[in-house]
Amino acid sequence: MDKNLQNLMEIMRALRSEQGCPWDREQTHMSLRPYAIEEAYEVAEAVLSGQKEALIDELGDLLLQVVFHAVIGEEAGQFGIEDVIAAISNKMLRRHPHVFAEEEAESSQDVVDLWEEIKAQERQGQTKGALDGVTKGLPALMEANKLQSKAAKVGFDWPALDGVWDKVQEEQGEIKQALEQAQAKEKIQEEVGDLLFAVVNLARFLDIEPETALLQANNKFKTRFAYMEAEALKNHTELKQLDLEAQEELWQKAKKHLPKN
Repeated sequence: MDKNLQNLMEIMRALRSEQGCPWDREQTHMSLRPYAIEEAYEVAEAVLSGQKEALIDELGDLLLQVVFHAVIGEEAGQFGIEDVIAAISNKMLRRHPHVFAEEEAESSQDVVDLWEEIKAQERQGQTKGALDGVTKGLPALMEANKLQSKAAKVGFDWPALDGVWDKVQEEQGEIKQALEQAQAKEKIQEEVGDLLFAVVNLARFLDIEPETALLQANNKFKTRFAYMEAEALKNHTELKQLDLEAQEELWQKAKKHLPKN
């Protein structure tokens, strides 16, 4: 085992010991679940930032989650870090026969198709439907994208982009109709969900990962909004004290002076 990884394992074992940290000793696989999700998102944010040191730091935090779970598994006599490493090593060998065996894959799409075929073989006897392999508990945008991709694998998909555009417009119209008819909030929520699902489908057709696209939009909004607040303070006022017209002027100024990403 790599010396640095071994040192990290020893640190976590010490933290989990009777002489260690009370909080670390209390943790379980289940209690750590939200932290793994949070750390994965922070890695994604660091990638978007383009800052090397931030990415190193966040990848370290994510690795810590792996080590934490491994030590808990070790204490229970169930598995250790060697089992985790062996499992992923074997999986990568198994799922890349075009590199480590006799299969051929000339393009990225060939690789994806082969990967899905191997995964299907691995799941034989475990799942029944085309959508059963989608991980439960994913963020909604990711889940929608994966559900649509899985359905497309069995031919349930729009033949061309025009159909996707029409569906987006149709769902917009249904929201407007629900509002005009003053329908119940639950019905409007359902229609908004349908529109979001259709927009995810549009992103998939354009080969854009919707979660990443929305993260970029969120970061762009935060940057521009912070610019607006700073500009307002230059005039010794707060953004909330400005009327909508003045706020819109600052928004347009932010769009002009700040990078789009």
